[in-house]
Order: sequence, then C-alpha cells, then structure tokens
Amino acid sequence: MKTLRLVRDDDTGDVPGWVLITLMTAGLVVIIWGLAGPALSGLFDQAIARVSGL
Repeated sequence: MKTLRLVRDDDTGDVPGWVLITLMTAGLVVIIWGLAGPALSGLFDQAIARVSGL
C-alpha cells in the first residue's frame, strides 16, 4: 500500500507527455488550416459578396 500512496501523492505530472500532446495538436491545426484555409476563404468571400450584392 505504501507504493500506491506514493504514486497517488505525486503531483509532478507528466510534463513530456503534455508537451508532446500540445505539439501534436498544434501540428494538426496547422495541417488542417493549410488544407481547409483556401476553401474557407473562398466561402467567406462568396458569402460577403452575396450579402453586399457585389
């Protein structure tokens, strides 16, 4: 039971794991933004053109 208590009381966390998750998420955002950015920009321009009547 002593080992379980030591593990439970350890609040240091898994910093390398969180860094890896953060970097992977940022990478996915950049990739998705790169692929979907031009399409979303076109949709936005089209919507603004329809609203403004240009």
